[in-house]
Parts: sequence; structure tokens; C-alpha cells
Amino acid sequence: MTYPTDPRVDAYIEALPEWQQAICRDVRDLVHAADPGVAETIKRTVRPYFVLEGNICALLAAKDHVNVFLYDGAIVPDPEGIITAGHQNSTARTVAFRRGEPINAPALTAMFKHIIANNRAGGWRKIKRDQAGVTG
Repeated sequence: MTYPTDPRVDAYIEALPEWQQAICRDVRDLVHAADPGVAETIKRTVRPYFVLEGNICALLAAKDHVNVFLYDGAIVPDPEGIITAGHQNSTARTVAFRRGEPINAPALTAMFKHIIANNRAGGWRKIKRDQAGVTG
């Protein structure tokens, strides 16, 4: 799969241990496969972000895992239970991947596609406001 890359994201990934590089590359491929319009950048000085009409996700390698922050306002369904933290967070939830753990590619891709659709609809903040206006 080919897509435009940001050399700063390449540098972030290349500086990691091999097992974390593999996770980051797999997640990168999945988010780009979710929509050809996805772009990558660096925000918060060093963190790779993937964006399309708003944030989709960000990567953060920790000592024993890689966090994928999903910028969904906690409104994207998680039927496969891949979210590992931030269940009550109003901005982003986290999927953590540890060495040797498989990535549930179909579930993560479905979440990326849902986030992208929400971004195109004005973003999760607008969707939440609209839902509150309808139900409240």
C-alpha cells in the first residue's frame, strides 16, 4: 500500500524498538486504508497524528506498549471491546497494543471509518450537540 507519508512520522517510528515499529506501521497502514484522504502530521512536538477533516488518531509509544488515541468523543461504537482506556473520556479513547498482541484490524478499521465519517459530518462535538438537541 502506498500513500503520502510525513518524514517526521517516519523518523518517530524508526526510532522505536522493532516490535513497536511493527505495531505503528500496521496502524499507519490501517488508518490510511480506511480512506485515501488521510494525512499524517506531527502535533504536540513529536506525536504522530492522522487527520482528515479533524483528528482521527494519534500514536504514542510507551515502555511496554503502543497507545493509539482515537479522537471520537466516545461516540463510536466498540462492539469488539478493543478500547483499553478512556471509556469515560470526553475527547479520546485508547487502544493499547503490547508486544506480541495481535491487532484486531477489522474492528480498528471500522472505528477509523466511523471517526472519518463523523469528521466529515462536522466532527464528534457537533454530532454530540445535535444529539443533545434532538433528545434533550
